[in-house]
Amino acid sequence: MGLYYDEMEVGQQWVSPGRTVTEYDILAFATLTSDMNPIHVDHEYCKTTPFGAPIAHGFLVASLAAGFGARMGIAEGTIVANLGISWRFPNPVKAGDTIHLVMSVKEKRPSKSRPGEGIIIRTYDVKNQRGETCALGEVAAIFKCKPSA
Repeated sequence: MGLYYDEMEVGQQWVSPGRTVTEYDILAFATLTSDMNPIHVDHEYCKTTPFGAPIAHGFLVASLAAGFGARMGIAEGTIVANLGISWRFPNPVKAGDTIHLVMSVKEKRPSKSRPGEGIIIRTYDVKNQRGETCALGEVAAIFKCKPSA
């Protein structure tokens, strides 16, 4: 079971295991989403860009972060719904980069309209093997409060 609203505190933080992004991951995501932009799939084109090689889609990185978060089990059975998500991508992820997630509780407040539930705002900081932030997300979600014994 995940954590209830009452069990999370502002500043609380979790770190996921890492995962190396492969060229296959990037190509599979491009195929799945039909986003075949040359910046993701064309090595020759990418030689003319500041990146020098294909880069992962921002939403691939965000999706991997969501998976890292799910594997932590924090919201397992205790989350009710996501309210909103925002992302920024300050540094690229390339094939061969190993990324991990640092998730933190930024804010929490009781729900005014839903008794027994509260709103948690979590930050998602995806870092590469050099400690650089590759993606920054903010996720607002409704969580259940701990049931009375």
